[in-house]
Amino acid sequence: QVQLVESGGGLVQPGGSLRLSCAVSGATSDYYVIGWFRQAPGKEREGVSCINIRDDSTYYANSVKDRFTISRDNAKNTVYLQMSSLKPEDTAVYYCATVCTIARRPFGSWGQGTRVTVSS
Repeated sequence: QVQLVESGGGLVQPGGSLRLSCAVSGATSDYYVIGWFRQAPGKEREGVSCINIRDDSTYYANSVKDRFTISRDNAKNTVYLQMSSLKPEDTAVYYCATVCTIARRPFGSWGQGTRVTVSS
């Protein structure tokens, strides 16, 4: 069993930055990827970024490429999502999970989410 806890969300102005954290605990041998997803009001949940903890390969959705950076701290069992140049359309609840794609949603462990609001 893997547990994930997101933190770091909040209110930020357009153009600002936030760093989200995903603390992972439990059966850490049961996963090798950590994905970040988001769900905006009235919209489907979508993949944002993903990191393979075996080889550090990363993936970014086109909408966040060059603005978001995913990274990990093995010592802290934490995966980060550094978000910069934030736009109002980045407003959503952000989730981390032990899967990289929505198609695999039923097979992963998920956190409870952290809300990000980008507004002036």
